[in-house]
Amino acid sequence: MRIGFFGGSFDPPHLGHLAVGRAAAAAFHLDAVLLAPVARQPLKPDGASAGFADRLAMVALLCAAQAQASPPVPAGKPGPGGTESGSGAVFQPSSLDAPLPDGSPNYTVDTLERLRRQVMPEDRILVIVGADAFLDLRRWKAPDTLLQLAEWIVVSRPGFSLRQLDALALSTEQRARVHLLEHVHELASATGIRERLRQELHSSSAAQLLPPSILEYIRAHHLYGV
Repeated sequence: MRIGFFGGSFDPPHLGHLAVGRAAAAAFHLDAVLLAPVARQPLKPDGASAGFADRLAMVALLCAAQAQASPPVPAGKPGPGGTESGSGAVFQPSSLDAPLPDGSPNYTVDTLERLRRQVMPEDRILVIVGADAFLDLRRWKAPDTLLQLAEWIVVSRPGFSLRQLDALALSTEQRARVHLLEHVHELASATGIRERLRQELHSSSAAQLLPPSILEYIRAHHLYGV
């Protein structure tokens, strides 16, 4: 299987995340896309606005919205609770980056090592990441090990160039494990959505960027000042 791992804050998960996941699944023929909210990001000490349990619940709603938007297509071996995209990929929420018992940060290298132990030896893991985050790879824990554990689908940003990867000093072998996903023009951002939710009582503009089920969840649980 070709398994896409899409981690992040998902604070909240929105249609932009879905667009990126769909594009990656279609371009790289993924069998599954795991959407994994992270409990504590080492490079973001302020943390997420919503708690992990709420973000995981909203990611599950995003996967359900994906199922409703795309007709089922047989593909691979869907995991429990998974939903299929039009490309054949199964979208499913993942708790791989759940809070750790000692409250320490979640390091991607540890998460990928756990995932590697859970899948078959012949399965391929492809991490979906934005170009801005990937260019910061040398600040992550054990960056060379990260490039051994998985391949990387780098989602381009406006103005991003492959030449910028030179700053990471990747070997030829490492560079071969990095793939560029271009032409994903989705401008939604979780930061912008949270601000809209705070400013608008009925969240009319934010509603254009969120599945109705997630907006209802935010309202019901009084997240983001709603």
